[in-house]
Amino acid sequence: MIKNEKGQSMVEMALVLPLLLLILMGIFDFGRIMYTYMHLQLATQESVRLGGLGRDDAAITEFARDYIHVGDSSNLQVNISPNDSTRDSGDYMTVTLEYPIDYLTPLMSKILPSPVLVKTDSTIRVE
Repeated sequence: MIKNEKGQSMVEMALVLPLLLLILMGIFDFGRIMYTYMHLQLATQESVRLGGLGRDDAAITEFARDYIHVGDSSNLQVNISPNDSTRDSGDYMTVTLEYPIDYLTPLMSKILPSPVLVKTDSTIRVE
């Protein structure tokens, strides 16, 4: 008994393709988030280094905004603790950078919280 199975592959592909595309776009979005995290971590380390060398908060914030090439640097939040008016030599200072990342996949933003807030911080002793 011979059956006609010409449409079987198309039906299987139609069932599996959305799942494969969702996984592929999830990998792409996760890679973007990890890239942004690593880039922010480097920016945080360089920014806190400037503070350790005695720069003021305005110079640190400007450097961090110029260093970010991920997207719109106006979305970057820079928190410096303690501020330059209370910071003395020998104190420890912390720079925290926060940047929101939107998913490229529309379905991911409905499933997971969007935007993802990427946050990094670094501490150094002021010279």
